[in-house]
Amino acid sequence: MRTEPEGHGPVRYGPPPPGDGLPVLPDLAAAVAGAAHRSASEPTGGGPALLEAACGYWERRGLPTAPATAVAGPGAPSLLLALTAALGGDVLVPRPCAAWWAPYARLLGRPVFHVPTPADCGGVPDPYALLETVRRVRAEGGDPRLLVLSVADDPTGTVAPPELLHETVEAATGAGLHLVSDETWRDTPHDPHGTVLLSPAEMRPDQVTVVTDLAGALLPPGWPAAVARFPAGATGDGLHARVLDVLTALDARVAAPVAAAAVLALSEPPQVTGRVSAAAALHARVAAAAHRTVVAAGALALPPQAGRHLYVDLGPLRPALAAHGVGDAQELEDFLTARLAMPAPGGHRFGDDLPALRVRLSTSPLLGATDTERAESLGSPEPLETPQAQRALTHVKAVFDDLSDDAQRRESPR
Repeated sequence: MRTEPEGHGPVRYGPPPPGDGLPVLPDLAAAVAGAAHRSASEPTGGGPALLEAACGYWERRGLPTAPATAVAGPGAPSLLLALTAALGGDVLVPRPCAAWWAPYARLLGRPVFHVPTPADCGGVPDPYALLETVRRVRAEGGDPRLLVLSVADDPTGTVAPPELLHETVEAATGAGLHLVSDETWRDTPHDPHGTVLLSPAEMRPDQVTVVTDLAGALLPPGWPAAVARFPAGATGDGLHARVLDVLTALDARVAAPVAAAAVLALSEPPQVTGRVSAAAALHARVAAAAHRTVVAAGALALPPQAGRHLYVDLGPLRPALAAHGVGDAQELEDFLTARLAMPAPGGHRFGDDLPALRVRLSTSPLLGATDTERAESLGSPEPLETPQAQRALTHVKAVFDDLSDDAQRRESPR
């Protein structure tokens, strides 16, 4: 059986992400305003202050970094595009994976192969499936060189256990793959004291590049900035130089006011860390409530452990959905987006099979419809008891309960 690369499919990009919906931290807004007069742009790859702040951020996470082995760009997509161009070869990603990973490889004409993840988490491929995929691709004349993975995963909202991560990293590096670890959501664990979150760069510092999109946990979603950390040594030096070449060709620079906010965020003063922790706790509460709702209705979903998403399999409700004309992920996306009045991108946007009835739900639309309501949700000691949260979660429950009732009626003997 031939190993087929992932095709373009019915879509290339999903709906724009809703962000976290929360008010901008005043200190970050002040940093942007204070740099608004700067007419000169940031240097390609980031200025000294931004790179120094990024190095300090990684140092505090057990990843000592020198500024010469780091770059910054206007969002993680530009960095992943540059990395894919610099490394060459075919690209391997988990199934499912972040919606934006595969399109950048396709843009460069690179084949993309999806590797299944274990049943208990997402973001990190099964090591045995990974090795089998590499073997088949090479047997068919392919050239797999790059594996992109995430420990704190989007879209599934799960965290890979350390033992699985070790096995997959060893399998990947043993097969000669370079790893890119997307660590955008590593600072958003729902149980910060009980979740063990490691970076692949801690395990194989010579073969892992770390990419962190700051417009995830540290900056508002509309402020594009990301940083990358390369391995030390000759391999990392060469990759760093090639990535800078690509960023230069694209003129991909961080805007000076956004860079000023990024420096503050990466420096992690108490006001920033306090906001990150408060936002993670808020999304955790809402995600847990949404998870209880969909599971009670008969859908399948892994308990969310990080980030702002919930990945739901509505396969058990297929007969009820079929009565509404829903037979695949695109039709499910259209149906739930209309019923829930919030984005519900189908699993096919994340590399999942089109016939599988899976969607990613976001917690952000459940925090309130206005800035005032979202600020109230953030500041409330009991966010699930606010009127906006109760209203939103009640609506979600009604939609899924209707599907559950339909399914039970169809299963009952006449």
